[in-house]
Amino acid sequence: MTMTIKYCIFDLDGTLINSLYDLADTMNYALERNGFPTHDREKYRFMVGSGISVLADRAMVVPEGTQEEKKASVLADFNSYYSRHYADLTRPYDGITELLDSLDSRGTGYCVLSNKPDVFTQEIIRRLFPGRKFAAVWGKKDSYPRKPDPASVLAMISSVGAVPEQCIYIGDSDIDMQTAANARLRKIGVSWGFRPVSELTAAGADFIAETPAQILEYILKL
Repeated sequence: MTMTIKYCIFDLDGTLINSLYDLADTMNYALERNGFPTHDREKYRFMVGSGISVLADRAMVVPEGTQEEKKASVLADFNSYYSRHYADLTRPYDGITELLDSLDSRGTGYCVLSNKPDVFTQEIIRRLFPGRKFAAVWGKKDSYPRKPDPASVLAMISSVGAVPEQCIYIGDSDIDMQTAANARLRKIGVSWGFRPVSELTAAGADFIAETPAQILEYILKL
C-alpha cells in the first residue's frame, strides 16, 4: 500500500540553489593561487556533486606523487575563499520558494542532504532561506560516507521519525538518483540543475520535474 509522503529530501547545489558560478570561481581562485590551470565555469557542471575533496581531484592537474600536499593547499584556499563568497551569485532557483510555501501549507516536511561540507550547507540554508523550518539540514559529516552511500539519508529519515516509504528524494545528478535507489526511496530528478536529463533518466529517476511546481504535482498523485 502506498504511504503518504511526509518528507521531501532535497539535494542542495543544482536542486534548491544555483551555485555553479560561485563554486567554479572559488575553485579557479584556489587553482590559480597554487599554480594550476583554471577551467571554464560551465565545465564545473560535471565536476561538482561529490563533495569538495572530489571536486579538487577533478579540477587539479598535478605531477604524480605531489597530489596530497598540493591538494591540501588547494582545499585550504577553497574553504577560505568560499566562506566569504558562497553567496556572491548563488540564489534559489525560480519556483523553489513557492514550492516550499506549498509544502508548508500542506504540512509536508522538507530536509536537505548534501555532499557539500556541513558548515557551508548550514550557512547557505540560513542565508538563502531565512526563517524556513527545515526538518533537517545535513551537509557532509565525518560520521557518514558521502552520497551515494545511503547511510546518511537513512539516518536523516530516522532522525525525523519517518520511514523510507514516507520520503522522496529530489536531486539533479546520478549521485542523487543512486543515493535514493540505495536507500530504496522514490526519486525525482530535476531538469534545471547541473546535469543533463539523460543522466537522470539513465540513473533510474522515477520522474523528471521540469519546474518546482511539478514536484508537488507528482507527490500528490502518489
